[in-house]
Amino acid sequence: MADDKNTPDEEPIETPSTESPSEDGGTADVDGVDDLIEAEGPDVELSADDEAILDQAEVDLVAEMRQDMLRAQAELVNFRKRVERDRDANRDAVIAEVVRAILPALDDLSRAEQHGDLQEGPMVVIAQKLRSGFDRFGLTQIGAKGDVFDPKFHEAIVQLPTADVTVNTVADVIEPGYVLGERVLRAAKVAVSVPA
Repeated sequence: MADDKNTPDEEPIETPSTESPSEDGGTADVDGVDDLIEAEGPDVELSADDEAILDQAEVDLVAEMRQDMLRAQAELVNFRKRVERDRDANRDAVIAEVVRAILPALDDLSRAEQHGDLQEGPMVVIAQKLRSGFDRFGLTQIGAKGDVFDPKFHEAIVQLPTADVTVNTVADVIEPGYVLGERVLRAAKVAVSVPA
């Protein structure tokens, strides 16, 4: 029993037969591929119409595969453009958030400069470096006295009825606003002169 590899529960494994059906319905012995081809019968001759149909099908298949390839290439190009656009948008958003976080320090530097505290000393150099760094990223201060009030860029804190104005005009800037490129980081807080 040591020589017997099959356990009582296992069925013996059958090897596939190389016999193929013969013309009379029985099986014929086939030794190789050539015998198999001969057993299937002689090649069938195709008519000219059949040849034309097969040739046209081949041309159509090649054209379809070419269209699929061109479509895949176009999708890849569009994907690359979309990724680049998204990468630029994400970069701009991150820069905007960092600059927005530092705006209070920039406001403090502006107030110190207005009060004469930044006329000399190391803080003057620091303020210049900060402003030049912000300028490199396209940070622009908005909100100046005399500007026409624009709700996209100004936040009205108080309205002052004035007889001299015909349109809403910035009378005073309480806190300057900032624009980074085309994105408003903070609207300028202003007092507005309105027609009386």
